[in-house]
Amino acid sequence: MNLLVSEARPPALLALEDGATFAGWSAGAAGEAFGEVVFNTSMTGYQEILSDPSYAGQIVTLTYPQVGNYGICDDDFQATKLHLRGLVVRDMCHTPSNWRATSSLPALLRSRRIVAIEGVDTRALTLRIRGGGAMRAAISTTDLDPSSLVARVRQSPGISDHNHVTDVSCESVQPERAQGQTKWHVVAYDCGIKQGILDSLTARDCEVHVVSWDTPAEDVLALDPDGVFFSNGPGDPGQVWATVEAAREILGKRPVFGICLGNQIITLAAGGRIEKLPFGHHGGNEPVANLLTRRVEITAQNHNFGTVFQSLGPIVPEDSDGFDTHEQDLRSWFRRGVAPVVHNPLWGRIQLTHVNLNDGTPEGMRFLDIPAFSCQYHPEAKPGPSDSAYFFDSFAQLMAEHVRRVTHAQTR
Repeated sequence: MNLLVSEARPPALLALEDGATFAGWSAGAAGEAFGEVVFNTSMTGYQEILSDPSYAGQIVTLTYPQVGNYGICDDDFQATKLHLRGLVVRDMCHTPSNWRATSSLPALLRSRRIVAIEGVDTRALTLRIRGGGAMRAAISTTDLDPSSLVARVRQSPGISDHNHVTDVSCESVQPERAQGQTKWHVVAYDCGIKQGILDSLTARDCEVHVVSWDTPAEDVLALDPDGVFFSNGPGDPGQVWATVEAAREILGKRPVFGICLGNQIITLAAGGRIEKLPFGHHGGNEPVANLLTRRVEITAQNHNFGTVFQSLGPIVPEDSDGFDTHEQDLRSWFRRGVAPVVHNPLWGRIQLTHVNLNDGTPEGMRFLDIPAFSCQYHPEAKPGPSDSAYFFDSFAQLMAEHVRRVTHAQTR
């Protein structure tokens, strides 16, 4: 009996660069996976998480204890390939129960050659990541010597040593038809775009042309779009300067919308600074304050980097109202009922619109003198709540206003 169990559940080992190791059993493909370990607090939606290209280069820990209960449904993939390095769970369900399921999660992981480990105390692992930050790690079914695997982890490359966007972006223009009558033509930079984002755009009568991450701005403008979208994506935004340069040339010429990595790209295009968060935001239950509506939205997030809003320029004095403009905790502005505005030397006034209520980091901004805005989280969810889906409506409205201005100028 023990032999049968060991054959069905071969041992596996998770090792972190801080020296911690966690023993468990293989729940996916045999072999090894090296990457940056992060934790995701979503209670459901594991398939959408696994197929999110933003996890390229990372080992994902799911904090919800049992994973795989409802299997895999072909309609729920966010990308055709799985780009994450590995998966860590407490309890893997090998026999799902769901009429929509076409396979089990372990079967998918094996078929896509994703290394996974189960039987790990994910609470202890999450606390370790919260304390020490996201760090390099490895899962192995072949090297079960803790000291050996830890040493190899410490020799492995970090998340910023490679441009992971090149691994997930499309190679040529990919069209997406509007779900209804086409009203708007959008060009979307694919830095790792999710299907849910494309669905949200096409549901608002947008015909979308998806282009690779390094497409020059002149090629995009030659398509004469009504708006340009910069997508989510994996890794360090400092690795995608070709996209940053394109954004800098497009801003002010067309309406622009960015999500997640797209928000960071727009920040860099405006001369701002990006910082790496200690352990990032990953999950479908992050509270975000909307400084414009004074409401709190529950959001879906997946990023390890974020904008330093104060780096975009000095705060406009009339918006500070005597408040300490050097205050780093942006939640203070929410408590005062103020949405601060900075004066950016490149693009004029930029307003902070959203703040994360867990750690006070910026989550959204809008340009007041050109048609552009962005958010750090995922309004399309997939998985997660739909509190922030209005962002896509705002983009459509921005394009409508732009078209009206252009038409009016041409008829004068």
